Amino acid sequence: MVIKNINLETVCGITSKLPDNQLPEIAFAGKSNVGKSSLINALMNRKSYARISATPGKTQTINFYNINERLYLVDLPGYGYAKVSEKEKKEWGRLVERYLHGSRQLKAVFLLIDIRHDLSANDRIMYEWISAQGYKPVIIATKLDKIKRSQTAKQLKVVSQGLGLTSGSKMIPFSAVTKQGKDEIWDWIEKEYLDYKVE
Repeated sequence: MVIKNINLETVCGITSKLPDNQLPEIAFAGKSNVGKSSLINALMNRKSYARISATPGKTQTINFYNINERLYLVDLPGYGYAKVSEKEKKEWGRLVERYLHGSRQLKAVFLLIDIRHDLSANDRIMYEWISAQGYKPVIIATKLDKIKRSQTAKQLKVVSQGLGLTSGSKMIPFSAVTKQGKDEIWDWIEKEYLDYKVE
């Protein structure tokens, strides 16, 4: 993937109007500490373009990254962070729901799951919720470098069974450290959701 130019084109908060984009959109969802910003930075070949914070729950907006004037990578607010008030959680939920229902260009939603742990209730709820909106989430199992290679198959099975994935579901193991999985993610985006290669 040759990334020639990136532009954080739109930042949408609770009261913002969603952009009427003309390019395909690929969205990324996940709980607050799952490594979503690290993944997006890796896909964009940048170290810190998407904000990475030691404080989970920092992303409170929907961020639209224009890639090569060909598509958008869309960073959705993280969910499930305990220190965020219930009011804020509901507002973020409404924002994401408005986007999932309102975007005419959204082609896919990638759901990030931490490969190290059993699924949380929030992970299951988010998977079911995205599916109910008419999308079949692609699962990205993050933090692959944090477990031993011998544990990978077992942990992927834990994620698969926890979400009740069917045989046709797609799951991609990913490490922000080694970048394993990055090319596979881009290949999948190009093959399944775009009618051109992003160059």
